Amino acid sequence: MTTVLLVDDEKLVQRSLEKTLLRAGFEVITAADCKGGSESFRQNAGTVDIVVLDLNMPGFDGVPKSGAGLDLLEDLKKQQPNLPVVILTAYDEVNKAKDAAARGSSAFFVKGREQGLVELIQKILKET
Repeated sequence: MTTVLLVDDEKLVQRSLEKTLLRAGFEVITAADCKGGSESFRQNAGTVDIVVLDLNMPGFDGVPKSGAGLDLLEDLKKQQPNLPVVILTAYDEVNKAKDAAARGSSAFFVKGREQGLVELIQKILKET
C-alpha cells in the first residue's frame, strides 16, 4: 500500500484531503506543522512514499510562517533525497512554485480540487 504523509495546519483541509486520499486507497499519516511533519517522517522512515505539505503553516519553532513548507521540504530532502513532495497552497503563487521546484519538490498544487491531487500523486508515483 502506498503511504502519504500529509502536513497541513488547517484541520478542515487536512481532514478533507485525508478522506479523499483514504478513499483513493492510500494509507495516510497526518501532521499539523513542520516539527510534527519531520517527526512523523522519521517515525515512519522507509514507509512514506510521497509527502503532501502545506506551503504556509507553523514552522519548526511552532510560529506560523509564510513559506514554512519549503523549510520542511528541505529537511525531508536531506533525509531522503529522492522523496517525491507535493507543495499545497491556497493561492496560485508562481514565484513560490518556482522556489519549491528549485528546492526539490515534485509538484505544486492549488488547494480545492482534491480529485486532481489524487491524480497528481498517482502520476508522480508512476514516474518514480
